[in-house]
Amino acid sequence: MYFYELSESDDEILANVLLAHDSEYDEQEFLELVLEAREAVIKSFEEPSLIEGIAAELERKHGFTHIESSLRAAVRVSGEEGETTITAVDERQAVHAEEDDFRSMLVEVESEDRPYRDN
Repeated sequence: MYFYELSESDDEILANVLLAHDSEYDEQEFLELVLEAREAVIKSFEEPSLIEGIAAELERKHGFTHIESSLRAAVRVSGEEGETTITAVDERQAVHAEEDDFRSMLVEVESEDRPYRDN
């Protein structure tokens, strides 16, 4: 199994989608597939983001698998003892279905700008 990543960002937000495929594509081949999928969906994708639209097109046309759609276990990890817990995958999907405006994002913040100053 080979893994591929699509990223979309601006100055403040970075989003990514992980895909898997049983065939290996080099970087140029994968870029060509992504460009083809982008062209196909750019004006009409219904997914919440362009990268999700491209991922869906790659699934339909080329047999890629969106990793999150194949998720079988989710664990919320905490630095605090006893607070690392499992979240049922069905619950995660239900939360996403109920909260259409919910998105996960990774934000890199300088330590002096952290609101809670975790040391």
